Formats: sequence, structure tokens, C-alpha cells
Amino acid sequence: MKKPTTGDNLARLRRAAKLKQEQLAERAGLSVETVRKLEQNRPGSPSLGTLHAFARALGVHTSALIGDASEAAARDEPDHRPLSLAEIRRAVAPVHGLTGAALAAPAGDPPPVDTLRARLRATDRAYQANDYAAALTALPPLLLDVRAAVDLADSDAEPAAYALLARTLHLTGNLLIQLRAGDLAQTALTDALSAARRCGDQVVAATVIQGLCWLLMRQGRLAEAAELAVTTADQVEPRFSRATPGELAAWGWLLMGAAAAHARDNRPDDAAELVNAAAAAAVRIGERDPGGEHLLMVGGFDAGRVQMARVEAAAVAGDPGQVLTLAEAVPPGPTPVGSSWQRHRLDVAWAHATSRQFVESEAILTELGRLAPAWLRHQRYARDIVQTIDEGRRRAMTDDLAALADLVGYTN
Repeated sequence: MKKPTTGDNLARLRRAAKLKQEQLAERAGLSVETVRKLEQNRPGSPSLGTLHAFARALGVHTSALIGDASEAAARDEPDHRPLSLAEIRRAVAPVHGLTGAALAAPAGDPPPVDTLRARLRATDRAYQANDYAAALTALPPLLLDVRAAVDLADSDAEPAAYALLARTLHLTGNLLIQLRAGDLAQTALTDALSAARRCGDQVVAATVIQGLCWLLMRQGRLAEAAELAVTTADQVEPRFSRATPGELAAWGWLLMGAAAAHARDNRPDDAAELVNAAAAAAVRIGERDPGGEHLLMVGGFDAGRVQMARVEAAAVAGDPGQVLTLAEAVPPGPTPVGSSWQRHRLDVAWAHATSRQFVESEAILTELGRLAPAWLRHQRYARDIVQTIDEGRRRAMTDDLAALADLVGYTN
């Protein structure tokens, strides 16, 4: 029996609400052509933001709209992917022969764990600086060497080796999510979680879970993402009087991941409650630099990140005025900029564009295009904002806007 598509679900729920296509479009703030295209199951996948707008208009959870996407997958709808994934695929999913040995195993003994740890730090810095090409170049040989180090570790060295493997796979998964290679990212993160369990470090395991939640949201699996994040947060909830900054940060990130999933699933009250709980962790951490090896790829959690989560929730709820008001309390961006800050700036650009403040919106996008072109290229959100600006202006594109359109793949 054929499973209902997202378009089928939308049509069914619209009819149940006794709405015409034009009425639903008006309520959702979208064009009637968007409704027709989706209900007719024409090629092209709707963004999560579009589905959330329909969910708000219909008074249902966003997950109620998400249907089978096998036809879209079969059509192999195009996605901009300028960087080769062949080498990282070989390292994430190595081929094993009859004896169990990996065909991609490095020759000779791997470098010492301290050396591998330093390489991971350098690769993480490249990722945070949006240098995805450098990260893609560095990760495959690093991952192969770390796997070899795990194989050679004795019982005393195993926990540290597995922790390093978990962190390396976690970074790999995050990079693959950014590049929209979801299936390969899931393999990396699943293996990262297995390694985290072997090392016995709850902070490492919790941060990997947060990566999995991010991936689930990208896949439209909102309820699962929220449940995974909340369940894990309950399991690792720290005692504030004794918790380390790493434990507090990992817990706070899980709460914000659950909040993001709830916001997208049209559960704003649940999202707000979780963000407030995360704020308590940020207050406890304070302005101290977490530092420490156990905080690799966990740090950066502070009151500013929590405020960005509030801004994001307002954007998901479709309230541009609230976005601009809340954004005033977000501190200036870090140097180098990171993906969380960049995503926040897209929320602000969206609010300006929706409020017909096109000059301000275009200025933010231009800045992001200068600071993080590789990241921006993969953001469908940016493409939607460019479209809003283009359709709202009454004159031809400026040269800057045309360059942005080319960068994000928007064609009018």
C-alpha cells in the first residue's frame, strides 16, 4: 500500500479544517502556488520552514505533515555539492576483507594519541572557521589513524583512545550534516556513539547525542529528535553544586536541541521551557573559559548561545518583530565566526526581509557570504531569504544580491 506523501497529508488536513487552498495560503503567509505544488506532489521538496508555516495555519504539529519522500529520493533531486566526499566515505565506512582487516588501514603504526589529539584540534578549528575543504582533507587520514590507535591500545589506554575516536567521528558527522550528506553522517554519528559508550565518558556521549538530534531535525524527524534529547538530558542531568563546566555545557546543549525540535514541531511553550532550563546552566558556567581536553567540541555554551536559541524560536514561530527585539541582547559574534552565530544571523536577515527591510537583510547576507561562503552555499534558509528580497523589491537585482543568488543557488 502506497504511503501518503507530505502533499497528501497537507491536502487531507486542509480539507479536514474546511479550508480552500487560497485560505490556507493566506493563513500560512505563503503563495497559493506553494500549496498547489505540494498537494499535487510536483518535483521539489518543501523546506521545514514551509511545513512549519502550514502546521501553524492548521493548528497541528509539523510532524503530522511529513510523509513519504521515496519518490523524491528516486528522482535524485539535485543538491549543490562542490566538494568530493569519496575519501571521507572510505574512512567513515571502510571496506573489510575476509580476515576482518580494513582495506583502507594505514601502513605502519599510528602516531601517538597526543599527536592525533592535536590534529583533531586543528581540524576542528578549520571546521569552526568554515574551511570545509581543509576539514575534508584532514579528516580521512586522521580517522584512519585514530581507528588504528584504538586497535593497538591496551586496556589502560583504551578509554582515551575510544574517546578520541568518538570525538573524531562526531566532528566528521557534523561536517557531513553541513554538506547535506545525511546518510553518511548517520553512519559516522552512530559509530561515534558506540565509541563514546566504550570510553565511558558521559560528556562525550551526550555531545554525540546532540549531533544525532541535529541530524534527525534535518531529516524532519522532529518528535524523535526531541525525545532523544530530553531523554538523554534526563539521564545526564548534573548536580549544579558539583557539576563541571563540561557536564553543564553538554546538558545545556541537549536542552537547546530539544527546544529547537519542539519549536519546529509547533510546540512553542515546550521549547520556551527547555530554553529557560538551559539558561540556568549557562548562568552556572558564567563567563569562565571551560578549557580542558574533556571539553573539546563541547565548549562555547553560554548565555549568548541561549539568547540565540530564543531568537531562533521566534523566527520559527514566524514573528520577525520578536526576532529583532530579542537579537538586540545577543552579544557580537565570535572570531572566527561559527555555525551557531551564522545561523543566528540568518534569523535576523529573515526578520529584516520579512519586514521589508531589504537593505538590512541583504547587508547581513553579504557579510555572511564574505565570512563563510562554503557554509552559506549549503543553507536553503539563505536561498529562501534571497527569494524574499528579490520578490519584494520593485527593481532589478543589485550586483551584490545577484552575487548572493549565485552563491546560494537561487534562480528567479
